[in-house]
Amino acid sequence: MVVVMGPGATEGDIVAVVSQVETAGGEAFVSRGINRTIIGLVGDLQQFGALNLRGLRGVHDVIRISVPYKLVSRENHPERSVVRVGGVPIGPGTMTLIAGPCAVETPEQTLAAAQMAQAAGATLLRGGAYKPRTSPYAFQGLGEAGLKILAEVREETGLPIVTEVVDARDVDLVASYADMLQVGTRNTQNFALLQAVGQAGKPVMLKRGMNGTIEEWLMSAEYIAQRGNLDIVLCERGIRTFETATRNTLDISAVPVAQRLSHLPVIVDPSHSGGRRDLVLPLTRAAIAVGADGVIIDVHPHPESALCDGPQALVDGDLRELAKVVRDLPPLVDRVLTQPVRV
Repeated sequence: MVVVMGPGATEGDIVAVVSQVETAGGEAFVSRGINRTIIGLVGDLQQFGALNLRGLRGVHDVIRISVPYKLVSRENHPERSVVRVGGVPIGPGTMTLIAGPCAVETPEQTLAAAQMAQAAGATLLRGGAYKPRTSPYAFQGLGEAGLKILAEVREETGLPIVTEVVDARDVDLVASYADMLQVGTRNTQNFALLQAVGQAGKPVMLKRGMNGTIEEWLMSAEYIAQRGNLDIVLCERGIRTFETATRNTLDISAVPVAQRLSHLPVIVDPSHSGGRRDLVLPLTRAAIAVGADGVIIDVHPHPESALCDGPQALVDGDLRELAKVVRDLPPLVDRVLTQPVRV
């Protein structure tokens, strides 16, 4: 069950609802979105029914949700949401290009990649300062030094930053630099991390677990929402199957399915799903055609010497073609490419 507060509800109205629920022996989790506040209830539904929550001041509606992911469900929020990252919208009606280096290596490399991404139409900069890797001997990122480089590049280009956080203990540090926190595929069910990013006050990009079902993905989003943050963007990045021809298998059907089940924006990662440069553009076209709200793509000025995922990074002619794809295809599915935020 969820309580939907009206647009004019005060903090006192919210506190009154929470107090009533807790007096009845339940728990109340307050989640604040851009347009409204939702309170998720955990406990005995019959007891909640006796409280007459609809009669409390500031309450717009009380809804019983049949699915376990109550706050991110379309049952709770029939209209699809828009999440803003540094003023850049991600959601229905637009197609947002997020691009940049998979890993931050040097100031020069990061700035060059950001400028290449921006020239192709990107309005958000992705870049990893912390890199969870399969091998403990692989490059793990520069840490805070990488975050500082990203902040300097943001100052130079105006592109808001999307960067990954891998440890709950680092959330506050990463949030102090980032415009959006990314939770990667290996941490999709790291529940302590999900709860920490939910409390950080920044939009969150949640990648689908490589072995996760769509319902498990949405339940992970619910962990974030339950801690007060509804500014969540889902990212389909490919799942692990028996196929070995590609790095992962892009589940393109996950985009419309997740959009039907949840009000959250859904984007696609063509770089990590295919794992090869020649697959990025075809998968980007597929993502736009199926109705994804955006794509996140690896860019590198010298992919042959990249410390992380060079074989999938776009450069030169590929980026010129990417610019054409993200300019020409979205209008065919009633979308427009997100425009830069003017500061």
